[in-house]
Amino acid sequence: MARIKQLSPQEAQKIAAGEVVERPANVVKELVENALDAGASSIAIYINDAGKSLIRIVDNGCGMNEEDAHTCFKHHATSKITRVDDLPTLTTFGFRGEALSSISAVSNVTLITKESEAATGIKLVLNQGTVIAQEQVSCNAGTDISIADLFFNVPARKKFLKTHDTELRQITLLFQAFCLDYLSVHFKLFTQGNLQYNCPPTSDLQQRAAQLWDHTIAQQIMPLHAEKNGITIQGIISHHTYSRYDRSAIFFFVNRRWIKNHALSKALLKGYMNVLQPDKFPLGCINILLDPALVDINIHPRKEEVQFLNPRIAEQLLQTTVKENLEKHLSAQLNRKVSFSNQMSGSPHEFHSHSPRMAPLMSPSPHVFSAQRPRPFQESSTPFVPPLSIAFVQGSGEVSAETDSKGSSTALQLDIPQPISETQTNSTPHTEYQIIGQFHKTYILIEQEDSLFLVDQHAAHERILYELFSTRFDEVATIGLLFPQIITLNADEMQLLEAHLPIFTSNHIAVEIMGAQQLAVQAIPIHLKEMNIEELVRQTIGWIVEFNTIDAEAWYKKVNQKLHAQMACKAAVKAGDSLTMIQMQHLLAGLEKMENRFTCPHGRPTGWALPLYEIEKKFKRKL
Repeated sequence: MARIKQLSPQEAQKIAAGEVVERPANVVKELVENALDAGASSIAIYINDAGKSLIRIVDNGCGMNEEDAHTCFKHHATSKITRVDDLPTLTTFGFRGEALSSISAVSNVTLITKESEAATGIKLVLNQGTVIAQEQVSCNAGTDISIADLFFNVPARKKFLKTHDTELRQITLLFQAFCLDYLSVHFKLFTQGNLQYNCPPTSDLQQRAAQLWDHTIAQQIMPLHAEKNGITIQGIISHHTYSRYDRSAIFFFVNRRWIKNHALSKALLKGYMNVLQPDKFPLGCINILLDPALVDINIHPRKEEVQFLNPRIAEQLLQTTVKENLEKHLSAQLNRKVSFSNQMSGSPHEFHSHSPRMAPLMSPSPHVFSAQRPRPFQESSTPFVPPLSIAFVQGSGEVSAETDSKGSSTALQLDIPQPISETQTNSTPHTEYQIIGQFHKTYILIEQEDSLFLVDQHAAHERILYELFSTRFDEVATIGLLFPQIITLNADEMQLLEAHLPIFTSNHIAVEIMGAQQLAVQAIPIHLKEMNIEELVRQTIGWIVEFNTIDAEAWYKKVNQKLHAQMACKAAVKAGDSLTMIQMQHLLAGLEKMENRFTCPHGRPTGWALPLYEIEKKFKRKL
């Protein structure tokens, strides 16, 4: 008996559908592209259960007659090409019914369509790709197609769909991309029967961004345009003063087709180098226009990726254009501020009196001592491990603000766990290393045996607090806010955050939902009293998006680590803070207790070691 059998057309089509339809967002993409190819100026998208139970697209395009309505569900049916040689010059998304054969094989489909000149429309009902009902109906010109019970007959495929929030977010991102690409089309998005987005036609890309995100965002955006080597780049990017916590507002289009391209994203971020803080991202909508023959749009089954003939040209042009536009904008701002300062100063002498003092001519140049970069202390022959024979005053572990000889008070409170010490003989601290002092109000200088150590006070305190938050967070005191802090979020952010509120409760941040788009923060850990809580909440939303592909237990662990690291960073002493000698002693004693004392939670070294031998070599005392 033969072991090799030919699958039935129905089973083969189900398997083939997996190449085109991986998740509900893929269905929405195919159907909206069909509507755009049909010339629609109004497209409404209806989503139930993140697209798993219903996806409905209603457009006012050219519609179809009865014959085309039947043909569009057949395999390889097309109205745009007649041979494979036509593919390189194809400028449309595809054709009416490009993926309908695959979609209809794994769902129940209802199609209502009518051409503008026809008296009536046609309604088809399909089950697993087979027409089971047909009738003439009265309807508007255009197409109304519903995809119900997606993957109902492919349990293995349905099993691997992500959570409701993840699938809905993919659809939302796709909707935003279409809105940014087609300004002349009126787009609407409904979820569970509620209108989430209403984006009327506009001729201004900045206005479209305001429709999608925030009406104030238009003031934080600048246009982008460049032409070189047959490539045109146009779109918008955000100012250097604006940033987001994830990449969800970065969109790339190639010849008006939304694509995902890591190299282009990297080039955009390089343009913002030294402008944005780490882990912050800009808003960008970039359309790259070029000869269709110079880009292959058919390398991906769902056309989500493209291949450039000369990718480096496009990437370099994008990076350079972004950098130059940011520099021009920043220069314009600085010129305005300088002009204003000159007008208010009264005289040139008064204005220059506020300028930084010039260094003396005979001051040593830092280039004279341009020695090789010092090694991190954990790699040094004399690693930074302060001896365990340190004894400090036992107490609460808090160093309160002290008054210096001039009567001024420091504003620092170092909340450091009490170090493990040997039996005290008196209340005077003693160590086997000598604290020389503080350099540049950032680094603690330590002399020990034959080495000079530099400890980054912020990184050290950050490590201490991170370990405290990670292992003894239940011991951290909580303070109630006299007036709850109200945080306003958009509908997408609120929907994402609502299912993950317990992460805040477990970290002693009392959060309560006040309305459809408002949160109220009632209490916070005492370490966060100076922290921007709204910034922390929005950063958490970014982490929810970033780690949405991992399981719940791993997600909770990952986000908890991120929260603790962020809280430690914000609560730690900063570069530029003056420390007293006792504060430096407590800081070093706290660092001594940490197992992972060589780096901060973000991976930066807490200190560097300069062996005496290396110093003497620079002064030609050693060869």
